[in-house]
Amino acid sequence: MRVEIRSLFLLPILFLCALGAKQDREIDWWETTIFYQIYPRSFMDSDGDGIGDLNGITSKLEYLKELGVGATWLSPMFQSPMYDFGYDISDFYAINDEYGTMEDFDKLMSKANELDIKIVLDFVPNHGSNESVWFEEALKGNEKYYDYFMWDDGVVDENGTLHPPNNWNSVFRKSAWEYREEVGKYYLHQFAIGQPDFNYRNPEVVEEMKNVLRFWLNKGVAGFRVDAVAHLFEVDKEKFGGKYPDEPLSGNNVDDPESHNYLSHIYTIDQEETYEMVYQWREVFDEYKDKDGMTRVMMTEVYASPEITMRYYGDGVREGAQMPFNFNLITDVDGTSSAAEIKYALDKFLTFKPVDKLANWVAGNHDNNRVASRFGPELVDGVNMLVLLLPGVAVTYMGEEIGMVDGYISWEETVDPRGCNTDDPINYWIESRDPERTPFQWNAEKNAGFSSADKTWLPVAEGYETLNVEVQKAAQTSHLNVYKDLAQLRTEPAFRHGRYDSVALNSDVFAFERWHEGVSYVTVINFKDKTYNLDLTYFEHVAEQLEVVIQSVHSPKNTGDIMDAENIQIEAHEALVLKVVQ
Repeated sequence: MRVEIRSLFLLPILFLCALGAKQDREIDWWETTIFYQIYPRSFMDSDGDGIGDLNGITSKLEYLKELGVGATWLSPMFQSPMYDFGYDISDFYAINDEYGTMEDFDKLMSKANELDIKIVLDFVPNHGSNESVWFEEALKGNEKYYDYFMWDDGVVDENGTLHPPNNWNSVFRKSAWEYREEVGKYYLHQFAIGQPDFNYRNPEVVEEMKNVLRFWLNKGVAGFRVDAVAHLFEVDKEKFGGKYPDEPLSGNNVDDPESHNYLSHIYTIDQEETYEMVYQWREVFDEYKDKDGMTRVMMTEVYASPEITMRYYGDGVREGAQMPFNFNLITDVDGTSSAAEIKYALDKFLTFKPVDKLANWVAGNHDNNRVASRFGPELVDGVNMLVLLLPGVAVTYMGEEIGMVDGYISWEETVDPRGCNTDDPINYWIESRDPERTPFQWNAEKNAGFSSADKTWLPVAEGYETLNVEVQKAAQTSHLNVYKDLAQLRTEPAFRHGRYDSVALNSDVFAFERWHEGVSYVTVINFKDKTYNLDLTYFEHVAEQLEVVIQSVHSPKNTGDIMDAENIQIEAHEALVLKVVQ
């Protein structure tokens, strides 16, 4: 279907946005790099046990370099019983046995340094493991470690039955409290039963976790992604007569009182003390910059309103995270969204962020369905154009560069506690995060080249025989090659220093311009299956002709094609990066 367009569908507000990195100062390493998230369990298995490991990552660092990646964030690889696959840490100072040894980690660091790739680790400060020495000592009555965790008395009803202290629910469903006979108390776990929450009102816990940061910073890591930071503090129960209060009903999931969404989490999330803790961690990071001049970067994971998210940047006096994650491309839009909704989602973060801070763009991670599954495979290149070419820092989840899709995981194969805790063999997949965590697809060989094992920890996604790195490397046109081209283009001054303007050209087509010192690029993405003729002279620096620089894999256009700016035909789901011809 072809629709002739001569008018523009504009949002009420259009604005110009500076990248924030001015050319008259040196740009810091993290401001221009691409951060590539690796889920270690699924990236590369070096020893044939069906589980990814550190040596596997080391063996594939050259691949990251070829992509144009300058830093990689590793999901947790610390000692853990693996109930939540590394987010239940039993020893914050050790490597998980399945992933290797500290010597293996040192080799990884050495190889990364050789390739000039920064390593960022996952910091999981909210909770530990109920199999940790700290928790075991708490159960033995060791007062020091007992006070590391959150304990409270249960409530006995008229029938003499003991119940949890209050109605708080876990993110993974059911009560957030678990009883331990050894101490006659309930402990708080905002996530899985095996993940007891730490007590941040205890100064010893605060110092212990700072020491964890220092331990790994001393080993040369370039920063941390901070997990579930919004859950760090609970309300001070002393303000409520010494008992933690019930949380009010949210009005959501009214037929499912065990759901986390059943309650409004006014006492367990986004407490004021949380921001102060983040600022203190930034001070630890800056201790190291003061010594050697290299910035250690902090990324914070918070799914919250823009007003709350922006507080993680700092308070105007004290600095916080350089990168409070921007999840709008995950939470706000998908393949059904209009161009106006896409623009609104992008503008929201740019509007709320402090003028002297950088935005960041995250389209996928290990907790959410893959880009190709949320937007459709045909929009993989378009979404990668957004992530890599919008003003700010780019974050890519492993596999998004080749358009990996969610794998099918049966109920019997499901291992994610969020899926298992549904107790629902029919609808478990709605909650499960296993589909986006399937093994990385390297080639068409056994287990997609991920592992030589007969059985991998999660099954490889169907279709890997044709959707893998090796196939896409060899192809003349592929998602992988488009990604590499975008990564290279990202280094141009127009994208490092340039200004930004965007528009919803109609209900389906979104476009944005980046320009600097007379050089201008326009990126156009058609989110739907209609063909349009576009007039791109809306943009200030576009007048007569545009040259195709990068095109999505199914585009009929070729690099170098010259287009009439007043009459550019864009096909269904096509995405283009165009350069203004001088």
